[in-house]
Amino acid sequence: MVTPISDFSIDEIRNVITVFLDSRLQPKLDKLKDDDLERDRLIAAHEPETWLADAARRVMQIQQVTHAIKYTHPDARGSSLYSQGNAAAGELLAGTHSLGEQLMPDVVGNAAALDVYKFLRLSIDGTSVLGLAISGDERLRQAFSSDADKAEQWMQAFAALVESKGKPASHKLAKQLYWSLGGGKYHLLAPLFPSSLVSHTSGVMREHRFSDEAKAARAARKNKVTWQHGFHEYPNVVVQKFGGTKPQNISQLNSERYGENHLLPSLPPNWRSEAARPPLRVDSVFQSVFGKRPLVQELLHELHSYLIRVASVNNLAVRDGRASRVQALVDELFQFAAEQHEMEPGWSADPACQLNSDERCWLDPKRAERDEHFASLYLRGSWQQAVSQRFGNWLNARLRERYRGLPVGEDEAHEWSRIVEQELNMLRRELSRHD
Repeated sequence: MVTPISDFSIDEIRNVITVFLDSRLQPKLDKLKDDDLERDRLIAAHEPETWLADAARRVMQIQQVTHAIKYTHPDARGSSLYSQGNAAAGELLAGTHSLGEQLMPDVVGNAAALDVYKFLRLSIDGTSVLGLAISGDERLRQAFSSDADKAEQWMQAFAALVESKGKPASHKLAKQLYWSLGGGKYHLLAPLFPSSLVSHTSGVMREHRFSDEAKAARAARKNKVTWQHGFHEYPNVVVQKFGGTKPQNISQLNSERYGENHLLPSLPPNWRSEAARPPLRVDSVFQSVFGKRPLVQELLHELHSYLIRVASVNNLAVRDGRASRVQALVDELFQFAAEQHEMEPGWSADPACQLNSDERCWLDPKRAERDEHFASLYLRGSWQQAVSQRFGNWLNARLRERYRGLPVGEDEAHEWSRIVEQELNMLRRELSRHD
């Protein structure tokens, strides 16, 4: 005898079975007249032992799976598989292995036999009928029938739901692709639809989109009031339908999802930024243009906060932390310059441009290709050091002005300028390759 999984009685199991069969029988009887002879046949067919014997026969027509073939084509006759995924894939990859205990198996096969799976999913004190059948629970055996041999046959038939039916095979209507191994050899791969993973994902999306909590959060945003949590949005979702008017012919989970599968956009972001405008009528971009960029202000605040926290410490870790934050500002500086480089070369020759020659060389380098006088300034190369010094002086002045009491001085300005100058020299070498 197998050790009981939970503390419940044989009568409790019988009661669960009876309630399930009554819930299936009554709607059918409600459709018939009192004198209809069909009533007696239906009542007899839903007697527990009669129905269980029929269910044990029909359970061979279905299979418990996680990856189903009929999503590719409803007439595909190949194998579907049960797999909890490849745990070696790790957390960086999303797959069936990511579900763990949240994995919900699917069922494929004859849709007319899906009621058997609903029966096997019935919970008895937290354990399914299928789980009891697989474990060989003695109480389930006795609840099925007083005939031990008959009850044992039924339990084995139900437990076989999780086993593959025959040898794995693909089909002409299934997806297949040849994976080259080199030397003229190939693996023939047959990708299967991850039904369990899709159902879990759809459930998460449904909760995010239609739950009371999500609706309340959206209403709060619409009414411009604070709320204790945010909400999720899924833009540009495409709904894919499987099975048409009979989603149960594909699988049980497909039927529970009403045949819907949500396709999220797997595309690079469609970045649409405002066209760059030349910095006209300013004598320097640092204070009036670059310094007003939102990300620059955010990075300045982060640098300031860090310098305050480490004001009394000076070691390698602190210097690295400071350098990484300054480097983030330098990266944004070169992003700004790259945007200016995308404009029509020669914009700095506009009479409204009041920038000094150093910043013009930095931000409008291709003007040198059509302006000889400007080319002589650009090739001289002194603008790189001048721009670097301007950046360092601007950064020091900005920190002193906005964050009084911050310990910054000439040493800091020199170091920050050195970082920028090094990057500018690299930029010049790169640009020279395309001259």
